[in-house]
Amino acid sequence: MEACNRVIVSRMQSPVELIPRLAAHLVAAGGKRIRPMLTIAAARMAGYRGERHINLAACVEFIHTATLLHDDVVDESQLRRGLASANAVFGNKASVLVGDFLFSRSFELMVEDGSLSVLAILSAASSTIAQGEVLQLVTQNDLATTEAQYLEVIRCKTAALFAAATRIGAVVAGRGREEEEALEAYGLNLGTAFQLVDDVLDYAAEQERLGKTVGDDFREGKVTLPVLLAYAAGDEEERAFWRRTIEDQDQREGDLEHAMRLMARHGALAETVRRAEAYGDRARAALAGFPDGAERQALAGIVEFCIDRVR
Repeated sequence: MEACNRVIVSRMQSPVELIPRLAAHLVAAGGKRIRPMLTIAAARMAGYRGERHINLAACVEFIHTATLLHDDVVDESQLRRGLASANAVFGNKASVLVGDFLFSRSFELMVEDGSLSVLAILSAASSTIAQGEVLQLVTQNDLATTEAQYLEVIRCKTAALFAAATRIGAVVAGRGREEEEALEAYGLNLGTAFQLVDDVLDYAAEQERLGKTVGDDFREGKVTLPVLLAYAAGDEEERAFWRRTIEDQDQREGDLEHAMRLMARHGALAETVRRAEAYGDRARAALAGFPDGAERQALAGIVEFCIDRVR
């Protein structure tokens, strides 16, 4: 990871001064670096002992960071990892354009790697993420959204990059399709569990612990699983509340707290956590065909880490 971080810092440099300044703001905000960690651990678990996975891990992080920059602009977010978001500090235009720069850097790293398989996996993930963000925009403020549509948003905007990050570990190690698909399944299930927990934290965590403003999803009218479950279980008065706050975006003082009470009444957050745990179990099961060791234990541990954020 130290080597990966060195690549990230060096590839964020540019003679255009604003780019490294904004990039340094992102680096200073920290972040768990889960996605590049997945690439490194998956490659080593699959038996790879070279260095290609270092640059590819940085590539994965650039794709993720670019999407964060764009998402914060779309969502008008003011906080990212507990600090002012890049768009709050530098403005929307700079955030979008530096996001484009980081996407371009990621493709430079893919091309330098020279593997068409890696290029196919990561470029497909990039387009899938963009589709997921558009799908989330389409379903926003719409309580007619089905659970299947919600899970498709998660698959595209979050789980696809987790899956790509782990699958390329098998590719650089020269493993067969079975191992590639096993690591892809691990990433998909882990990414789904990760996002489900994120959606719970928006209604259950303290701002200092979460690193973003609590209730952002509610204020933006995002239709997440806790909302869908509470809406489905509610009586007509409760459903009218959800329609007013989510669909009509008519939100008043105390509405977020009332939303949390309704979710508690119907067990919506607990059920979402239960489903996250089920996806976590599937992720761990996908590792069964690989030899036990430090890397496999680390990958299993990441599953626990992602879910423990809400416990």
